[in-house]
Amino acid sequence: MFKRFSLVIFNVFLLAANILQSGCSTAVFNYDRTALPDAKPWTSENFKNNPDNFQFAIIGDRTGGANVQGTFKLAMDQLNLLQPEFVINVGDIIEGYTEDRGELNEMWEGAESLTGMLQMPFFYTRGNHDVSNSMAKEVWLERHGPNYYHFVYRNVLFMVLDSEDNPRPEPPPEIKEDIKVYNRLQTEDPEAAKKMLAEFMKSEAIVAALGKPVEFPDKQRAWIEKTLAENAEVRWTFLFMHEPCWENPSESFKVIEKMLQDREYTFFAGHLHYYDYDNINNREYITMGPAGASFHHDGPGNVDHLMWVTMTEDGPQMANIALKGVFDRKGLDPSLFGAYDRKGAETGDTKKEKKK
Repeated sequence: MFKRFSLVIFNVFLLAANILQSGCSTAVFNYDRTALPDAKPWTSENFKNNPDNFQFAIIGDRTGGANVQGTFKLAMDQLNLLQPEFVINVGDIIEGYTEDRGELNEMWEGAESLTGMLQMPFFYTRGNHDVSNSMAKEVWLERHGPNYYHFVYRNVLFMVLDSEDNPRPEPPPEIKEDIKVYNRLQTEDPEAAKKMLAEFMKSEAIVAALGKPVEFPDKQRAWIEKTLAENAEVRWTFLFMHEPCWENPSESFKVIEKMLQDREYTFFAGHLHYYDYDNINNREYITMGPAGASFHHDGPGNVDHLMWVTMTEDGPQMANIALKGVFDRKGLDPSLFGAYDRKGAETGDTKKEKKK
């Protein structure tokens, strides 16, 4: 019996020695240790593969003058290339501003045909174009349910707020037709479209709407307080809404910030169609640029992009990816130049004309 036991122990040690020498076949990283006993042609074996880390993507406005080049569709294709675990939008997926139920459902069917291309979940946030009137709010409720919600993923709290919850000023009655004209001009006369947009952004009604602080009703604030209390031990909190309320904070938004003051959190919004970064009281507040929506003014934040977020043990790492910087293994497709950078592909004749 003793000899048999000794033989078993010997074989176990022999197997362990062979594994150490040649590399374990079940290890994540494996190589021939006999051939590489000393110096090695790599820098480290400390792989960034913490199982608690995860990646998700955030994408900005599609509408508010959705561009005709199909930039948002391109973004869906690129997200499938990047393979995040899920995607969150910050609002404005349809043009809206109609009270016709049939038109609204048709708009949503078009938008959902795009988000339906994704191989991972897509989370919606309500934007002003999505719920521009009482009929649009009814359609949202029928198609997407609640106007604000939360979920927890790998011990991280995601809260989708509704900056459109409080009654908004009535939009100009001509806005529906103006949007149609603007979208047509984008194809027929881009310069005229740009001029029309500039005049629209200077209009009295728009200036007043942009200058009005966003108030959060008591019911939504109570839900926020309850959700935070029920998820006090999460490792981070991400909050999403359409309008960047911190730019002109209302008293109710200040109350929400106070609720958050003892935890780690990051805010994301859209609406302005221009990327912006703020650090307020050592917390990050990020306004996403567009993903096909009209450019409202010139500057470095004028970029179609998505944000890639990696949640780590030390907090989120965030990388902005310009859509024109992502293309598939076949290489850059010239037919997509319009969607990449909102310009048409240059032909040989176009280049010759420029040289003249």
